[in-house]
Amino acid sequence: MSIADLPTRTADTSAPLLGVLADRWSPRSYDATAPVDELKLTAALEAARWSPSANNSQPWRFIVARRGTEAFDAVAANLMGFNQAWAGSAGVLIVALAETVDENGQERPWAKYDLGQAVAHLTVQAHHDGLHAHQMGGFVADGLREAFGIDGRFTPISVTALGVVGEPEALPEALREREIAPRSRAALDDILLVNA
Repeated sequence: MSIADLPTRTADTSAPLLGVLADRWSPRSYDATAPVDELKLTAALEAARWSPSANNSQPWRFIVARRGTEAFDAVAANLMGFNQAWAGSAGVLIVALAETVDENGQERPWAKYDLGQAVAHLTVQAHHDGLHAHQMGGFVADGLREAFGIDGRFTPISVTALGVVGEPEALPEALREREIAPRSRAALDDILLVNA
């Protein structure tokens, strides 16, 4: 089954959403021959840069590693489990880091939340521009620290694969099945603890 044959990837929502939000999904199959357009990559990073943060602290940092570089290989080598089976075909791997302690040693209690917003903005802009992003938590943080000499003030939080979506057939069978499965989410009522 090719991407064109997949059932719609548009979310079945309780209320109308912006198309870019309803259509956004996280593939594992990337076209390993397609480069990521540099202007689109810059736009995604700009979207992250302009996201909101507590007291405008902007506690996010990124390691941007393009396929074919030593940096990319270092990030890919520190992915865990089945992430190693598919993420190497992405055009870019982006390590997202939160500055959890500022340069004066003061804790930044909202840094991880702010970084999450920045990455969300990045993924929405990327999808708007025809790229796809898949965020991962399965990686070796200490390996990334060593590979890139990451200062102790920064905590690696996630790695995002970014690129041009590819055909599901390129994936191992178990991942292929997940790739073509219908999208699902918990019901809206199930996630609202209070809705008074």
